[in-house]
Amino acid sequence: MGKVVVIDHPLLQHKLTLLRDKNTGTKDFKQLVKEMSMLMGYEITRDLPLQEIEVETPICLTKSKALAGKKLGIVPILRAGLGMVDGILELMPAAKVGHVGLYRDPETLEPVEYYCKLPTDVEERDLIVVDPMLATGGSAVAAIKFLKDRGATNIKLVCLLAAPEGVEAVQKVHDDVDIYLASLDERLNEHAYIVPGLGDAGDRLFGTK
Repeated sequence: MGKVVVIDHPLLQHKLTLLRDKNTGTKDFKQLVKEMSMLMGYEITRDLPLQEIEVETPICLTKSKALAGKKLGIVPILRAGLGMVDGILELMPAAKVGHVGLYRDPETLEPVEYYCKLPTDVEERDLIVVDPMLATGGSAVAAIKFLKDRGATNIKLVCLLAAPEGVEAVQKVHDDVDIYLASLDERLNEHAYIVPGLGDAGDRLFGTK
């Protein structure tokens, strides 16, 4: 079973409080999402492999650690996931970025893929799927399936907030995927919004209603 990691770093929790505030405007909301994504990047890359290389300091030659060249990919779920990409890219500028777009069929209520553009070597990359909210889990479950259908084998899901229902849905279908969160909230309400949550992350990121 994939692990669920709630990152409780004080800076992250402080920024999350500002993010939840309904009076936080679009500009600040966007900046907070970027900063939180960057802070979460430290935790989600904790297990990256290292190799020892030789470097010359101003004093002498020495052996030191460097990343072992593992290929990474960041895959936002459109559209709200776009807000998390830049923060992670600041830490890992060599990562490739793919995109997955989904909509919910109004009759079947099933997620339908309308866009999927991924690195050509997706099967060789560690993929980080990002979406600020994990509510029912339907979009995340579908997006991860689309990645697996294209050969991806190593996938992490990174969300700012989640409802227990969403976590359970992902784990039920994709028990090999680790989930990283800044907060595991109480529940979903009757409109499938996370409680206490922060409203609609996409609308707040892009100033729409």
